[in-house]
Amino acid sequence: MTIDLLPALAGRDFLDIADVTAAELRGLLALAADIKAGHWRAGARAPLEGRHLALIFQKPSMRTRVSFEVAIGRLGGTPITLADVDIGLGRREKVSDVGQVLSRFTSGIVARLFSHADLLELARASQKPVINALTDRSHPCQVLADLLTLEERLGGLEGRRLAFVGDGNNVAISLIEAAALTGLALTVITPPRHYPPAEVTRQAHTVKVTSDLAALEGVDAVYTDVWTSMGQESEAEVRRLEFAEYQVNRDLMAQAPRAIFMHCLPAHRGEEVTAEVIDGPQSVVFDQAENRLYAQMALLASIFGEA
Repeated sequence: MTIDLLPALAGRDFLDIADVTAAELRGLLALAADIKAGHWRAGARAPLEGRHLALIFQKPSMRTRVSFEVAIGRLGGTPITLADVDIGLGRREKVSDVGQVLSRFTSGIVARLFSHADLLELARASQKPVINALTDRSHPCQVLADLLTLEERLGGLEGRRLAFVGDGNNVAISLIEAAALTGLALTVITPPRHYPPAEVTRQAHTVKVTSDLAALEGVDAVYTDVWTSMGQESEAEVRRLEFAEYQVNRDLMAQAPRAIFMHCLPAHRGEEVTAEVIDGPQSVVFDQAENRLYAQMALLASIFGEA
C-alpha cells in the first residue's frame, strides 16, 4: 500500500520544523490526519517496504522509540534501534564515521541526541535522510504531533492562541518555528534568563515572548514542559526556584477557562504542573502522545515514499 497526498520531501533530511515550507507542513498534517482516519490506498507498495532505518538513542526514550518503531513497522520497514552503549557517539565512534557507516547499511537515520551540533555533523556525513527525534535545540517530531492535536481540538491553527509556560527550551523553539509557518499566535511565558534565542523569535511575527503571566488570559491552549531537562540536573534546584510561579495549576488555568492543557511528557506532577490539571478534563496530553505515531508515519512516508 502507499499513501495519498505525499508532500515533496522525498530523500530530504528533517532536522527542524524550519526545514519545511508552510505548504509542506500543511501537507504533512493533512497526511497524518488521513492516516489516523484510516484513509489508505490499497494494493500498492508500502512506503518503507524492504527498507531498514537506524534509530540512535543517546537519551532514554519511551514515546519516541515506541512511536517510531511502530510507525516504521506499519509502513513496511524494519527499525534497528541503537542505544548510546552500542555506539558511543563522539567517544567510541566519531560522529561523522557513524553517519557514513549507517548510511551505507540503512535507508535512513532517526537520531535522539544531546547535541544539535552532533545531529548536524551526522546529517552532513550521511548519504541518506536524517530525522531529528530530539536535540538540545529542537524537538520537531513532537511539535508535528502537537500541531495535529491542536487542529483536532481547535479546528485549525491560524489565529489560534497558544501559551507555552516555562522554560524556553527545545520544544518552545520548535513551536516558534511552527508558528512562523502556520500563523499560530504563540506566546512564550518564561523568566527573562530562559527566553528562547532571539534569532529564532524574530523570524515569527505571530510570536510574543514575555515573563508576564497575564498574557495567559483567554488563550485557546496552555502548554508546559519539565523545568529541568536531561543534562541539566545540576541546575534542578535553582530552576525550581526560578520557575515556581510558572507552575500550571488551577489558578493559572482559571485565566483561560476554555483552554486545553498540553504537555509533551514525561511530566513531574507537583512541579511544572499539578495532578489536578494534567489528569483533569482540559488535558489532551495522551492525545498528543498518540499523535506522535501518526505524525511520524506521515513524515516517514513523505521522506521515503518516493526516495
